Amino acid sequence: MGPRRIVCLTEETTEWLYLLGEEARIVGISGYTVRPRRARDEKPRVSAFLNGRVDKIVALQPDLVVGFSDMQAALADQLIRAGLNVLVTNQRSVTQIFDTLRLVAGLVGAQGRAEAWIAACQARHAEIAAAAAAWPRRPRVYFEEWDTPMISAIAWVSELIGIAGGDDVFPELGRQALGRDRVIADPLEPVRRAPDLIVGSWCGKKFRPQAVAARPGWAEVPAVRGGRLHEIKSCDILQPGPAALTDGLAQLHRLCADWALAAR
Repeated sequence: MGPRRIVCLTEETTEWLYLLGEEARIVGISGYTVRPRRARDEKPRVSAFLNGRVDKIVALQPDLVVGFSDMQAALADQLIRAGLNVLVTNQRSVTQIFDTLRLVAGLVGAQGRAEAWIAACQARHAEIAAAAAAWPRRPRVYFEEWDTPMISAIAWVSELIGIAGGDDVFPELGRQALGRDRVIADPLEPVRRAPDLIVGSWCGKKFRPQAVAARPGWAEVPAVRGGRLHEIKSCDILQPGPAALTDGLAQLHRLCADWALAAR
């Protein structure tokens, strides 16, 4: 049932198909894939994020190629012109992530397994939110997705911060779908919003808390004064699939809880 030979241009689809027990359908993956670890040993790597080996992908004879984001439009166009079936999703919110997981599961006939996983995940989200509701106060969180220029949290990260027990200091930017619309033009605006926690996830490069703390005018930011600058790896939070909903959220919750309980 459904496509038998799938190329996954981004990590979240690969992770999801493995979780569903449908990894035998995968014939190619993104070179950025690290979840699950075994995928890198078992599947050929055929793409980056913005580009891919079209000839190699075609040679795999996939009956479906799955990608994510408007940023993959050019690559998707090349693959479509090469005669392949291409599905590119563009989920941004937590709800849209769950809907996309359901969509992919439906394609491979794994709806029952998907709904069981989703129900357990949503129950865990409710538990985390309930635990955070008992705290005496919530931390203000600045999440930085990129440093030059500074880009604030995408929608699902902003929402996960809220579930985890924090408050995104740039909620209005989180509602913007495109990265260019989440650029913080004034480098002192995060200072004025006085975050208690700073979380960095710089899209695949290592977060440098010392460099952030040393930015002109940032010395009096509560997070800097308290030494609360932390990294969550992009593979755990910036891919809109299982990882963000589980490990990414869990890391955010631990950081928020450490601050909230220490503040008593």
